[in-house]
Parts: sequence; C-alpha cells; structure tokens
Amino acid sequence: DVSSPKHGKVDPENMPHVGGNMWAGGTGGRDTAGLGGKGGPYRLDAGHKVYQISQAEKDAVPEEVKRAAREMAEKAFKQRLKEIQMSEYDASTYERFSGAVRRQVQSLRIILDNLQ
Repeated sequence: DVSSPKHGKVDPENMPHVGGNMWAGGTGGRDTAGLGGKGGPYRLDAGHKVYQISQAEKDAVPEEVKRAAREMAEKAFKQRLKEIQMSEYDASTYERFSGAVRRQVQSLRIILDNLQ
C-alpha cells in the first residue's frame, strides 16, 4: 500500500532498484520518485530498465496520496525553475515552442547518433 510521497534515498552506486519504497530513481515501486510505480511525487529516471506496475494498481492509489504527490511535484518544479532562474511563464513558453519541434529534434538526434 502507498502511504505518502517522498523523494527517496539516492543510491551512491546508482544500482537498479525494482519495487519497494526506499530508493529515488527506482522502478515499479511505491511512494518514491521514480518510474513505473505508484504514489510517487514525480518521475525520476536513473537510467535503468523500467518495470511497470499495472494501471489498476495505479488507479487504486487513494486520492489524498495523489493530491500530496501533486503538491510535492509542484513544489519541486517551482524550486527547479528558481534554481535555473526561469519564471513559470518562461517555462510554459519554452514548452510551447519545444513541443512544436519535438519530433524533428528527435529525428535529428537519431541521425546524428547514427553518424557518430
């Protein structure tokens, strides 16, 4: 069961963690920032294979946990914007322009990777 969202501990050796609720950047777990799990405050990719839990498990997360996770994610987002000296308006403008060319940029990255 989920309890409350948190960032989680950072593994100094960046080992892959699957399931559980302790490690930041893990996959398929609960309550911590990572991928493929449930109840975490935001997505955090540590570069490992993603293990996905079922959508039914994600849908079963209580509303108060979802609300707490959204609030924590919003706080982390605002903190990150502050760190890079970007306003919320700047972020939305960047996302609008970035989204318009996302597919072309991805295609160009693939081409450049193949040339290397």
